[in-house]
Amino acid sequence: MTEPRTPPVFGKRTEPHTVIIARGDQIRHFTVRPWVAALAGSVIAAFAIGYLLATSYLVLRDDLIGATVARQARLQQAYEDRISALRAQVDRITSRQLLDQQLMENKVAELLGRQAELTARDGRLRPLLERASGERLPRSAPLPSQKPDLRADLSTMTGYAAAAEKTAAVTALDGFAAAAPDPLTTGSVADEADRIFVQINQSLRRIETQQITRIRDLTENAYQTAESISDALKSAGLSLDASYGERDVGGPLVSFEAPAAFEAEVVELDDALNTLDAIKAAARRFPIGNPMPGQPVTSSFGVRKDPLLGRPAHHSGMDFRARTGHPVRSTGAGVVVKAGWNGGYGRMVEIDHGGGLTTRYAHMSKVLVRKGEKIESGTIVGKVGSSGRSTGPHLHYEVRRKGGAINPLRMLKAGKKVREFL
Repeated sequence: MTEPRTPPVFGKRTEPHTVIIARGDQIRHFTVRPWVAALAGSVIAAFAIGYLLATSYLVLRDDLIGATVARQARLQQAYEDRISALRAQVDRITSRQLLDQQLMENKVAELLGRQAELTARDGRLRPLLERASGERLPRSAPLPSQKPDLRADLSTMTGYAAAAEKTAAVTALDGFAAAAPDPLTTGSVADEADRIFVQINQSLRRIETQQITRIRDLTENAYQTAESISDALKSAGLSLDASYGERDVGGPLVSFEAPAAFEAEVVELDDALNTLDAIKAAARRFPIGNPMPGQPVTSSFGVRKDPLLGRPAHHSGMDFRARTGHPVRSTGAGVVVKAGWNGGYGRMVEIDHGGGLTTRYAHMSKVLVRKGEKIESGTIVGKVGSSGRSTGPHLHYEVRRKGGAINPLRMLKAGKKVREFL
């Protein structure tokens, strides 16, 4: 009878290996399981690999050490080159900052000098402009009341730039920054300062040009005014000194720049104003004013019918009708040579204006000046009346040249032309 067979569930079973060791009567046996064999194989393989790696390292160690040393030497050389370049850059930055600062200080000194010169010019121009206009004027060239502290601003600006650039360089030295910007190529504060200096110089030049242009305009206006007064006086037969408004000068034209141009223009303006003042003074001496402005003329110079006799007679002056007591004014500056009763003239004032010219103011009700008194043009010398050979209150006005009576109308016309200039 056979035993029943049990079918395998997990496949055929592998029996472990048995190692038998016999030595004489002693017999030993060991059972070697599969996992023990695998572990032993792994240990042996690891040992073999470690042995090979150690052997390779010992063989190639010198080459590896040499390569490492060479690499470190290259890195050190690169670092030293970078440090040298950055130090040279710092030196260039420092040198440029010193140069920029010196240049800007020179420019600031130049600007301050020009500002002081403009201020001095303004002080010198003021009296001339006041003479030309006859009133107080504002500053012709507006300048700051206090000079700006350009040196302090410059020091702050350059100091800030130097600190910023040096900080960047030092940071690059400490951290070996590879992309540090170069301020020599990206520009500096000096470039901005140069632009500002150019603008300030242009502004100062404009002020200088405006000053010179204004001086030239005033000079031309003074000469034209003097010429207008002279022509008006000549039209009335009044001649001025030949030197008034004329000068014997000449020579080649040589161009020059400020301050010589400014000085020459100032001298020219001063001469023109002196000429104009002289002509005005002479014009004020001439009897060209109106003794009774706004009053009608009742009788002119020349032949007329005598109001008392009714026959033709020569009238040696002009009659102005006005109420009794109306003020009578001198038509020019001079010295009173007669003041009182004078026959048919009644109460009369006669004024000597120099150059053979005299004026008479007759038929007044009251005389307000004394003989020998110096008076100015427009001074009240008396009051209208009807004294002497007169038919009613009026002013008889005469102008005489070297003792002979001349037509006062020519003087009045000349005075009307030059009144706006005086």
